[in-house]
Amino acid sequence: MRLLSLTATAMLAGFAAIAAPAPIPLPHSNLSIETPKGPVHLDVEVAADNASRMRGLMYRTKLAANAGMLFDFQNEDYRSFWMKNTILPLDMIFIRADGTIASIAPNTTPYSEKVISSEEPVRAVLEINAGRAAALDIRAGEKVHSVAFANALPGQSPH
Repeated sequence: MRLLSLTATAMLAGFAAIAAPAPIPLPHSNLSIETPKGPVHLDVEVAADNASRMRGLMYRTKLAANAGMLFDFQNEDYRSFWMKNTILPLDMIFIRADGTIASIAPNTTPYSEKVISSEEPVRAVLEINAGRAAALDIRAGEKVHSVAFANALPGQSPH
């Protein structure tokens, strides 16, 4: 019976691997966020076209502690996201064109189809592991430094 259970589990894992498309390789960038505890440095994948923004972090099973994905829309507008096909719980950080954080949607629910929207027009959205924004003391009103916001710090690279 145990062998049957192991075989069934292996088959399901195989089907899941087939169902989940391979991640699209994206450019990486460094960004930093000013916080009351000091700067937080993150290595982010940059989703700057429609295909990569639509895919986002769907189907990912892990995300490093100081990693994330920056959705750069290159213009300001109201932004809406959902968590369908997203396995990881995330914090969504909505960022204005000048790099200031407009709002944070913490601890989003995996697989949820509930729409998560910005409260005002924003240029970008940063997704990081759920709970990291609070743990790192990232708050609305703080400044994000990145090439995307034309306010990169010395040494920050686009890739």
